[in-house]
Amino acid sequence: MAYIQLSFLALYILPVFFLFFLKLIIRPHPIKILIKSRHVFITGGSSGIGLAIARRAVAEGARVTILARDLNKLKEAKNSIRLTTGIDVNIVSVDVRDYEAVKEAVESAGPIDVLVCNQGVFIAQEIVDQDMKNIKSMIDTNLIGTVNLIKAALPGMKNRSDRKPVSIAFMSSQGGQVGVYGYAVYCATKFGLRGLAEALQQEVIADNIHVSLIFPLETDTPGVKEVLKTLPPLTATLIAASGGMQADEVAKKTLNGIKSGSFFISCNLKGFLLSIVTAGFSPQRSYLMAFVEVVLCGILRVGALWVQRTWYGIIKKAHVQEK
Repeated sequence: MAYIQLSFLALYILPVFFLFFLKLIIRPHPIKILIKSRHVFITGGSSGIGLAIARRAVAEGARVTILARDLNKLKEAKNSIRLTTGIDVNIVSVDVRDYEAVKEAVESAGPIDVLVCNQGVFIAQEIVDQDMKNIKSMIDTNLIGTVNLIKAALPGMKNRSDRKPVSIAFMSSQGGQVGVYGYAVYCATKFGLRGLAEALQQEVIADNIHVSLIFPLETDTPGVKEVLKTLPPLTATLIAASGGMQADEVAKKTLNGIKSGSFFISCNLKGFLLSIVTAGFSPQRSYLMAFVEVVLCGILRVGALWVQRTWYGIIKKAHVQEK
């Protein structure tokens, strides 16, 4: 009888108390961020994921500005959005690596409620063979460009007239959750975004500004298609089972995650599992997700070690064959 009582306690009562405990301690608190009738500013918005996010935001009633370098592509994007939605978006032609130009563009666009830092350069190559120009381009666009956008947008976001919650979202990658052969510099820029996001959230939480990290896998966009054609053979082998996503799928998950204030926004099951196993010191708003992280993290760590065993086996075999 005592054994049955203890089993009941372990199976039902303790998890309930633990959930209640997690609900008390999670920070930041749960939040809802409105999109309708608000200004959504999207970089890398002339194609791919950025353009898909812009279309969805417009459809949800947002006022949208898209930024990219190529003015002609921006005009094409604006026309495509007008054709599908009947609504115009603002366009800004700027290189995110130029802080002064970014600052001027952001100020001219007006107060921003949702900033989506989606710009990115992706060049897959073993670092020993990678040109320093390409390395610098990835770092300057993916990481420094994001810092430039934050520096430019934050004063207006902090001094907004209404105190409704607003958002800053970074388009990371599953290469920002796990290092991958041939992605060394790219992963460095995307891992860097996580550190930036974690620290930034602490700096801006008092201003009701909420930070999100989005983790898509390889997405069916023109830029990614070109990169995938030139992958190192080992990289292609390691990511062969990853599959892919459509830009509109990523856009839908991105906006849903932003609206719920999620710090981690996963785009598929693998990304969700990676978010759990790499949760670490990242903020968590959902006590239910916190419970899942605590319960599954150890088990998933074993799975991660098995994947690493497989990857290193493939790498060793390839080098033996090469020699």
